[in-house]
Amino acid sequence: MSLGQLHYTSAPPGPEGSGFRFTALTPGLPQSVLREAEQLIGYEPPRDAPSRPSTAELEAFPRAFSYSELSDGSRLLARTVYTGADYSGRWGNFHAHAVHLAPGQQLPDGALPVSAWESPGWAASTPEGGTPPALAALPPSTLLDPAGLIAFAASRAPWLAAVFTDLQRQAEDETAPQVVLVERDSADVARWVALASAALPREAAHRLTFTTYTRRPHLAGQRIVGVLPDDAHGLSGSGRRYRVHDCSAPPSPDGPAPGPDGSEPAPWALAAARIWSAGAFELFQHAHRLPGEPFTAGPASALALCAGIDLPSSHRTAAALWACEHPAELDEQELDGLVQTLAAPRQEEAVPAAETAALAELFARVGGNLRPGTAAPLAARLLTATVRSAEPVRPPDRGALTDEVARQLAAELGPELRAGIADTAGGFARPLRLLRVAGLLAVDCSDLVTRLAHRLTAALLADPSAYGGELHETLTDRPDLHTALLRELDAAALAGPASVTVLLERAPVELGSREALPYLRMCGWKARGPAGGGGGDRNGELRAVLESARVSVFAHPPLLRVAFRLVWGSDTPTPEEARYVLAETGADVHRPAETWPFLVTAALNGRPGDPHADELAHELLAAFSTQLAPRDRAALLLLEFARDLRAGGAGPGWVDRFLGLRRAAEPVNPTVLDHVCGRLARRLLTGPGAGRELDDLIRSGDTDLCAAYERAAREEADHGRLLGDPRYFADRFVDWNAHPQAGGAWGKVRSALLDGVLRPAARALAAEDLAAVEAALAKRGARHAEDFRAWNRPGALGRLGLRFGGRDGRLGKAAPHRRGSSSSSGSSSSSSSSSGSSSSSSSSSDDRYRDGGVR
Repeated sequence: MSLGQLHYTSAPPGPEGSGFRFTALTPGLPQSVLREAEQLIGYEPPRDAPSRPSTAELEAFPRAFSYSELSDGSRLLARTVYTGADYSGRWGNFHAHAVHLAPGQQLPDGALPVSAWESPGWAASTPEGGTPPALAALPPSTLLDPAGLIAFAASRAPWLAAVFTDLQRQAEDETAPQVVLVERDSADVARWVALASAALPREAAHRLTFTTYTRRPHLAGQRIVGVLPDDAHGLSGSGRRYRVHDCSAPPSPDGPAPGPDGSEPAPWALAAARIWSAGAFELFQHAHRLPGEPFTAGPASALALCAGIDLPSSHRTAAALWACEHPAELDEQELDGLVQTLAAPRQEEAVPAAETAALAELFARVGGNLRPGTAAPLAARLLTATVRSAEPVRPPDRGALTDEVARQLAAELGPELRAGIADTAGGFARPLRLLRVAGLLAVDCSDLVTRLAHRLTAALLADPSAYGGELHETLTDRPDLHTALLRELDAAALAGPASVTVLLERAPVELGSREALPYLRMCGWKARGPAGGGGGDRNGELRAVLESARVSVFAHPPLLRVAFRLVWGSDTPTPEEARYVLAETGADVHRPAETWPFLVTAALNGRPGDPHADELAHELLAAFSTQLAPRDRAALLLLEFARDLRAGGAGPGWVDRFLGLRRAAEPVNPTVLDHVCGRLARRLLTGPGAGRELDDLIRSGDTDLCAAYERAAREEADHGRLLGDPRYFADRFVDWNAHPQAGGAWGKVRSALLDGVLRPAARALAAEDLAAVEAALAKRGARHAEDFRAWNRPGALGRLGLRFGGRDGRLGKAAPHRRGSSSSSGSSSSSSSSSGSSSSSSSSSDDRYRDGGVR
């Protein structure tokens, strides 16, 4: 981490000018930062400051120590001091030393900005060289020692709560007014910032901007603005923009002052003020580590009460509620001390209802861990409050009541308990509590349990986080409610297994039961089974899910549908997975389970070229012929046709069969179309006797089929084989040179293959290899050799000859002159000679095309 430095003062004339300017900068600081910084680091002496101060008087001038946010989100930490006369002897000079923190950057080791107050790292003058290196750190100040801060907090006790309240508002609302602190010494403003930084949550403390001194508070943009008394005039009454706290005047004899607008301090702010006043600032660090939302009074109040610091009822309530939520955060001694403090008699005539409810909640959560002498005084009163309080109140344990008291309470509270359990207006938290009380007092509510379980199921499926400790405890205390809830969840799993699985993943619902509950058990295995499920084997996972139901899928076919949804969710099985399922379970169970459409979708969405898609289509046509829709049947027949092509069992008329099935299956799934077209194209390239089928393709003009043929031809036409096998080269030329007059899709494919695949290979052939190719073509027919020679001539005329035809409508009579030959006739003679010399060594091949290139 590095901190770019800025030095600013009045300096002699130089390359950057004269007067006030930046005299030293760490390289790389943006100009936008410099422009903003220049507006933040200026200095005006106090109104009553001597015009020509001595050295001792200069030391008494206020320090402008500031932490400011710039427009790009970066921060500027600066110290500006008055230095008296400048280089020319003119009075009014100052020196500013600042460091720049990039957006999101903090001081090293997470130090708070205020810790740099009067740090030894600040310079009082510009360093030599003009390009200071970036600082690695700013050593913390020794002036903000704990003892001094405790004494300062005690002296500012009347204002602490009001200032902390305003700082809390700022942290929660960026539009909140600025806090103006009126102090006679800028060091006291720094101490204020130190008090606030210790009390505020760490993130808020790092965001807190401040300046310890300014003559013009209306121009300051920081959250805390320190001013001298003479500069505070005119700020009072501007409550929407400023919250002015004048600490230079004596405090009111009536006690702590309210906020500038007369408002009462916020609960967190009051707790923080009491902690500082008691000198127990170490509690803040403990409170920051405790769970809870920022600026809630619970953690700080609980720690303060444990330490014996007096707090009002609202804070006692907050402390009790927080301890209920986080009992493990306090050790046994702290918890016992907190309960004793909360239960101790107060001067108030009556404990407020909110505090009573909070104490009941705390007793229910931790009462079993308390000493009898601590727990007993609360039990009887709190049980009645649990039933009758409108606020959530947890009941005490049954062991705290005698049998006689329990009978009296049952008779008195029975009707109220049943009415509260049946109430559907306020959620299920209070009915759960009342159901537990009914169990403690032996009040019969069995007829209400099933309806409560139904409401619980709907609420948990909508929000699994609603399953909390209270519900878990109630299910443990009331087995009848637990059983009813599992039945409801099993029914929900049949309709929507995904939502039940999510619930079981996020909520520790106990699934132990003597009842079957097969759908719920499958969801439970999916949610809580071995890590990784089936290890990537989804068929194995399906088998494991079905086994977890403990019921035969053949006896209960819907289990298979639920298992499919659990294993594949919104995905589709691969054709291989679908074949495995079909082979393992058989076709009969898929009809009542209504899972055969999953298998059809798997076949139709299979990866092009996957042989399992072919085989699955064949199996589905045999197993579910009466269930298939006409369009799906035609699409599966297309895949089955691809299977026949792969196996060599397809009869003649491949293209016509493809086109007919395609029309019946429209619109065809693109993966099916790619699969079948690719398989047919490869068969046209490699299958024996495919000449007439290629003619059918050319005449069809089917764009998709022609495009598939081109892709397959490019994949099949190995460059090395073209160079090393004259017969293979000749076969490809004969195929791709067919029907030169055909336009449309075949015309584009023919040109692309001849020019993009064969021509580069032909150019790479040696003379003897060209002769071998011509000989192979001559065995297929003399015209094929002539076509090749015309096509292979350099220049455009050879290509045009093939495109527009000659003496038989395909080839021109005149051949272009070859490079390096003296005449056309010489070239033709040479080619003919080469053809003749190699024809005897070439193997024969069937001529699949008639004159004119058409068979």
